Amino acid sequence: MIVITMYYGGLGKLAQAGIVVMVLVYFFVMAQQKQKRPRTYARNRAAAVSRRGYEKVFESDGTYFLKLVVFVLLGTFWIKFQYPITWLGMPLSAIPAGFLVGLILVNRFEKIQLDRKIWYAILIVVTIICYFVPAGVLV
Repeated sequence: MIVITMYYGGLGKLAQAGIVVMVLVYFFVMAQQKQKRPRTYARNRAAAVSRRGYEKVFESDGTYFLKLVVFVLLGTFWIKFQYPITWLGMPLSAIPAGFLVGLILVNRFEKIQLDRKIWYAILIVVTIICYFVPAGVLV
């Protein structure tokens, strides 16, 4: 208070009190921000995550390739009708059964969202391409 009074000697008492309050609020806020976070020891941390939060578990190339083959094969599986069925006024000539099964498998087994997006994109592209190819089961 003495330092502020000496420096701001020409100000009124109300201005000096305002400055003191602002300084106290500033120090209180800074003290709140600089509190130490509790330490997370390695024994308490998940084994699959590094210190910086990155994933440490990587799947092998063989596992990735097997998943790729499975989802490409699922995308090619269509149930096609010999005579189109009319449903809600629209002709339905095929059902993407493999695509539907693939969506369920991706949603169930892939934990990381980025990996799910990649598998969804692969399924969609293969399914659209195989609609025009004579692949699938004809009913």
